This record gives sequence, C-alpha cells and structure tokens, in this order.
Amino acid sequence: MGEYENSLEEIKKTMGLVLDQFKSIPPDTLPHEWVEMKEYSFGETKIPAKYRELIGLAVAASIKCPYCIYFHTKAAKMNGATDAEIAELAFLTRFTTGWSSILHVSGIDLEAFKKQFDKAAQYMTEKAKH
Repeated sequence: MGEYENSLEEIKKTMGLVLDQFKSIPPDTLPHEWVEMKEYSFGETKIPAKYRELIGLAVAASIKCPYCIYFHTKAAKMNGATDAEIAELAFLTRFTTGWSSILHVSGIDLEAFKKQFDKAAQYMTEKAKH
C-alpha cells in the first residue's frame, strides 16, 4: 500500500470518513497535506486546540470562507469554545479588520505607528507593574 492509500486510511480512522476535499487534490500532495492537518488540527501543539480553532475562525471570517467558518466554528466548540467566546471573536475580527482599513485609508505611516505604539506599550507595561 502506498503513501496515498495509507493517508486515506488514516483520515478515515481519524474522522470516520474521507471528506471530499482530500480526494480533490493531487494524490501525491495528500500525504503531506494530511500530515500537516493531523498535527495542527488534531494534534497537540504549542497552542491549545481551542485557541488554534478560534484563530482559524478569525482568519476564516476575515477571508469570508464559508467552508472554513463552518469547520473552525464546529472544531472550536468541540474543543470547548463557548458561544460567548465565539461572539467576542466575531467582534475582535471586525474590530481588527476595521482598524486595519482605517489605518490604510488614512495613510498612517507604518514606521511612525510602530514608534508610537512602542512608546504606548512601554508605558502600559510599566503601569501594569505598579
């Protein structure tokens, strides 16, 4: 049995079935794609699974991918995310993309922004110590 067939077997053992997405890519790419998905979607990494899925959901919402939104919402809930956390994430996604739009349209100089924020971060860090 080759790498492709082994990957299909592992996918079925992990997920209970082989999703069409795995069959839609070239067979020689599946083993590599599966290794990454297995590690970063189903394995233990430096970022706990709940937070990984919330990050994935924020990205999915930003790129407006209904497949990814569905997957990461379900996966986040499977890993303990609450409706309140998902609601906050929705706000934070809009908040970040909104401010990004404001900064870009306003033509705020990136280097000046970095210097200003570094000063603010230093101030807030010092303030938090007291």
